[in-house]
Amino acid sequence: MNILVFIERAEGTVKKNSLEAVAYAHAMGGNVIALALGEMDEQELKALGTYGASKVLHGADPKFNAGVIQAYATIITSAMTQENADILVLSDSSLGTPVAARVAAKLDASLVTNVIALPETASGFVVKRSIYTGKAFAKVSLTKVKKVIGLKKNAAEVKEVGSPIEVTPFSATVSDSDFATRITSSEKATGDVLLPEANIVVSGGRGMKGPEHWGLIESLAKTLGAATGCSKPVSDMGWRPHHEHVGQTGVKVAPQLYIAVGISGAIQHLAGVNSSKCIVVINKDADAPFFKAADYGIAGDAFDVLPKLHEAIKALK
Repeated sequence: MNILVFIERAEGTVKKNSLEAVAYAHAMGGNVIALALGEMDEQELKALGTYGASKVLHGADPKFNAGVIQAYATIITSAMTQENADILVLSDSSLGTPVAARVAAKLDASLVTNVIALPETASGFVVKRSIYTGKAFAKVSLTKVKKVIGLKKNAAEVKEVGSPIEVTPFSATVSDSDFATRITSSEKATGDVLLPEANIVVSGGRGMKGPEHWGLIESLAKTLGAATGCSKPVSDMGWRPHHEHVGQTGVKVAPQLYIAVGISGAIQHLAGVNSSKCIVVINKDADAPFFKAADYGIAGDAFDVLPKLHEAIKALK
């Protein structure tokens, strides 16, 4: 069984969610073929063998850097045919999800997204996916020969199972129509750790009382190597940039650790964070709804708790 894995790039490097996709494909027990498009660091591509890829294809043409969905779908479809792959695994992301839909349409394939577990193959091909913003799960049977699997973030453990391998150049025929849509400009979030990729997120809400107090959030995040986030009211009031807004209408995150400071826990915010592995809530209102979703909670004033927590973390480190 040949499995193709689409590798996403970020400033020429391999994104962590793509490492998870490689690890997931390897755990399925097939022959894993990784496909990377655009200019990327060759050493990182070689390292994909460490995480389970048996072959790495690289379409290094700079015109693939922009991430044009139509072009990516055409190239991936071609690679599926050339490599005789019946399964495509890629990350559920702003790029991966629309690419998955187009590839599925081109191949007349079964498509499932938000996948959180390995397929059950004892009777058919059944996968478990997250639904209703993580509040429930569904098992979906994929009945077609070709299958496209969109993997939810943090659904697969990244671990070393092999060694680096050589990278094979890959070329595919794409037409002008594949580039009919052009990305003329983009604005990227800034910061030491970007919110969608972070393993740890420290978020603040209106309980921080104003932007002048955000240094407490930022210093804790820096010590933890975390990204900073905020609730919607905070971004609406201009205390923080909109790209830090976490929630149903903002950025949905799934870090290993989510620390919510002074956030009440409205359902719209919970919808964006409930895939986090561990949630810690700090709020002086002991009846705040967020405590019901928390793994750990501290009922106390953030301006008292945060400095003490920060000092304790620095002492441990």
